[in-house]
Amino acid sequence: MIHCDLWGPYKSPSSCGARQFLTIVDDYSRAVWVYLLLDKREVFKMFLSFVAMVERQISKKIKRVRSDNGTEFNCLKDFFRTSGIIFQTSCVGTPQQNGRVERKHRHILNVARALRF
Repeated sequence: MIHCDLWGPYKSPSSCGARQFLTIVDDYSRAVWVYLLLDKREVFKMFLSFVAMVERQISKKIKRVRSDNGTEFNCLKDFFRTSGIIFQTSCVGTPQQNGRVERKHRHILNVARALRF
């Protein structure tokens, strides 16, 4: 299972101009991928490139994806359906149900704050 979530927009942009990031966490290995985004409309393109990378580098198929009810994932529903991927969403107002990636956001932001000093 893959957990994914979008964080942002942040008040100050990164050096490449990104104000948001897409975090993807593998439930089994706890591997983490972070993609910097200029706009949340880039989620579709980034997730497709992530799926292609996983299939080529790890030779595994993604079977299940869990995210919050963010509108940025609506564009992926047709892709999930045609690819045979089960798409699970958390209930509205319950980030605990997507806790794996929410906790990783906290860790990433703590590290980013520490690096700014």
